[in-house]
Amino acid sequence: MSLDRRAVLRGAAVGGVGFAAVGAVPSLAEASPGERRGGFPQHKPFPPLMDDPKGVLALPPGFRYTVVTRAGETRLKSGQPTPGLHDGTAAFDDGRDYLLIQNHEIGGNDPLGVPPVKGTVYDAGVGSAGGCTVISVDRNGKNRGEWVGISGTLTNCAGGPTPWGTWMTCEETESKANGTTRLKDHGYVFEVWGDGETAHPVPLKALGRYAHEALAIDEDRQHIYLSEDASGPNGLFYRWSAPRGYRLSSRSWKDLADVNFGTLEAMAILGDDGKPIPDVAYLTSAQLLRPFRVAWVKVPDRDAVSVSVRKQLTDAQVTRGKKFEGVWGTHDGVYVVNSYAAAGTTDLPTDAVPHDGMIWFYNYRAMTIQLVTYFPSNDAADLGPEARYVDYNFDSPDNVTVTPWGSLVLAEDGNASSHVLSSTPGGPTYAIARNMLNDSEFTGPTFSDDGKVLFVNIQTPGLTLAITGPWRDYLG
Repeated sequence: MSLDRRAVLRGAAVGGVGFAAVGAVPSLAEASPGERRGGFPQHKPFPPLMDDPKGVLALPPGFRYTVVTRAGETRLKSGQPTPGLHDGTAAFDDGRDYLLIQNHEIGGNDPLGVPPVKGTVYDAGVGSAGGCTVISVDRNGKNRGEWVGISGTLTNCAGGPTPWGTWMTCEETESKANGTTRLKDHGYVFEVWGDGETAHPVPLKALGRYAHEALAIDEDRQHIYLSEDASGPNGLFYRWSAPRGYRLSSRSWKDLADVNFGTLEAMAILGDDGKPIPDVAYLTSAQLLRPFRVAWVKVPDRDAVSVSVRKQLTDAQVTRGKKFEGVWGTHDGVYVVNSYAAAGTTDLPTDAVPHDGMIWFYNYRAMTIQLVTYFPSNDAADLGPEARYVDYNFDSPDNVTVTPWGSLVLAEDGNASSHVLSSTPGGPTYAIARNMLNDSEFTGPTFSDDGKVLFVNIQTPGLTLAITGPWRDYLG
């Protein structure tokens, strides 16, 4: 890519952030509730956060939280302590209670790992490591019981819910079998059931073996979109496509276990000249809401037998991104997050612009992608304790969910204090919670189907929280 073309994509000057930085555009921030800008709904700002006397969670006036699980303290139905490192989570409704299926991002045998319960184990060699638990929660946020959904996996980061009410959990690793602590290869997606009876700890090899982050299944049940959190080189955004005439269902785990089933491709965002933009960091807020055409490039060896999937494709073929993270699907498309691209690192391409976060929206039918939220690189977000109570220095979005009203909720995994954020595509971003315990990241934000409860985790020391309040007043 020529320097001139790079400058155009960045919005002119190197280091410039364009005209539409998050929280800095009055014309967007003034949109009335329900008004749509760029095809996306806009919502009311949340009021300033109020400190929590218990020192756990700062929230807006009128909101409250309940602790659902606490790693090492609450107990599984089988008697072991709740595992730690809570991460990606989805909420389901069983008609009586809410059911949470929750990842635990544990990379090896650990005292607070997911215990290997018979029938749920993928790899017996890893011991009590990563996996998923299922939590039954009543309508008031009370824990009715927690049990193991899958065990014997590693570094379960995020994933995605299925239309038939299960959870697909993603291993964020490329670790291969070593004959001792790993008897099987890792880096797969697994399907997890929440009924306490069904378990098929089978790797869905058709979706590839790489450092998976999250995924979403589209409306026609013929495609799955997946993110990769990796570097050296930066990761990719993928699409799995079903064979012609096939629709995904509750029985598809058997078919997806076949590494050759369907097609796995990587995304290429095309510039005006029709050539792939090598990395998303060449784009800035100057391109906010502009649709770019997307092409999909077939992955040669999706099981990465000898070469990592992302290394099988060149910069001239695909578009990379530092920390492709959260993914969440809607009726029309799928959101995907890039957490950051830091200045002075080898992961920031030459002449690209450092940023503190990007959120993209891929339109299924148009096959275009838009930058809908952009966090410019901001030194104030790196101040540590001095910035703890400054709610507008946001950075490094990670997990994402779409609210019942169409806006986004993001979990920060950055510097200084961590927040849960409300973001309106094409508009401003507001804090709706702040971690007062420590600087640990928030993970797994997900709304109950009825819109009454936002569940979210503090990864360390390992808390699951149920937040209630007048959500509709601000998001409806």
